[in-house]
Amino acid sequence: MDARRLAPEAQEDLRRRVVYAVAEDGMGKSQAARTFGVTRQSIDNWLRRVEEAGSVRGLAARKRGPKPRPRLGPEQDREAVRLIRGDCPDQLLLPFALWTREAVVALLRRRFGLSVSLSTAGRYLRRWGLTPQRPRRRAYERDPAAVKRWLAEQYPAVAARAKARNALVLWGDEMGLRSDDPVGRSYAPRGRTPVVPASGRRFGCNTISAVSNLGRLWFMVFGGRFNSGVFLAFLGRLLRAVPGERKLVLIVDSHPAHKSAAVRRWLAGAAAKGRVELVYLPGYSPELNPDELLNQDTKQAMKKCRPADQREMMQNVRGHLRRRQKQPDVLRRFFREDHVRYAAA
Repeated sequence: MDARRLAPEAQEDLRRRVVYAVAEDGMGKSQAARTFGVTRQSIDNWLRRVEEAGSVRGLAARKRGPKPRPRLGPEQDREAVRLIRGDCPDQLLLPFALWTREAVVALLRRRFGLSVSLSTAGRYLRRWGLTPQRPRRRAYERDPAAVKRWLAEQYPAVAARAKARNALVLWGDEMGLRSDDPVGRSYAPRGRTPVVPASGRRFGCNTISAVSNLGRLWFMVFGGRFNSGVFLAFLGRLLRAVPGERKLVLIVDSHPAHKSAAVRRWLAGAAAKGRVELVYLPGYSPELNPDELLNQDTKQAMKKCRPADQREMMQNVRGHLRRRQKQPDVLRRFFREDHVRYAAA
C-alpha cells in the first residue's frame, strides 16, 4: 500500500513504528523500507526530525499544501498604503505611470524584498480599500501653495466681500465639443468591437457658462473660437439676465481672453456699469472650479447623441443646458463634490 494515501493519523503512526524499529530494535534501514513500504530517504528524514525535536513529537503530522509565504507586517502595510496614496509610481522611480497590480508587485519587491503574484497584489489592494479608478489630470505647473492660499485666504475674502455688497458669486468656464470625441462604451460579443454609425465629417461647437451655488445657470453656445469678443458678449448677456443692478463676481481661470486689454477696458468702462468683478483661480487648477462638473455632465449627455452636423450638435447642447437650468437641485449637487465643497457656502 502507498503510505501517501493513508490518513494523516495513520501516516504519523507508521512513522513512529518505522523509527522505533530502526532506532530501538536495530532493524536496518533497507529492511525497514521493504517491510513498511517506504523509502530510505523518508526514513532518514524521520530520524532527523526526531533528533532535531529531541523526541518522537517531531513525527507529528504537519499541515499539507504549500508553505505559507512571508506576508507584510502592519507597519509595512501602512507604509505601502502611504506610498500608493501619496505618490505616483514614477515618483518612486518605478517604471509605471499609474498604480496597477504590476506596479504594486514592483513596489513590494523593491521596498520590502517581498515577491508576490498579481492575484496577491490584487488581494492586498482590496484589503487596503483601494479600487481602480479613472484618474484626474493635474498639471506639473500647478502651485500647491497658491491653491492652499486660495482655499484658506483668497476665496473666503472674495465671499465675504460679495456678501457685504450683496453680489452674486458665479463660477465660469468654457468647453469644446467635437463630433469625433470618444463615444463611451458599448456592450458587444467578446473580441468583436462594436461599430457606431456616425457622420464622417468633423465639426464641433463651444460653450461658455456660469453657475452659482444657488443652482442658477447662464450659458451661451457658439460655433467659432473662444476669444475676448465672445467673452464680452457673454458678460453683456449676464448683465441683462441678472435683474436689477445687482453686482456680479465672476470667478474664472487665467485664459488669455479673460485677461485681455479689451476685457479690462470693458470692465472699467460705462458698459459694465461697475457691476462686474473678475476673480482668477490659481493657475492649472481646474478642479477648484464647480463649472467643470457641468462641463463633464454635458459631455456625458452628448455621448448619447449622434448629431449629423454642427447645427444639430448645438441644438443638442442647448437642449441639455436648458434642462439643467430648470433643475437647480442638480446644479447644487455639483457643489457637494469634495474638491469644490469649499464653494458651496
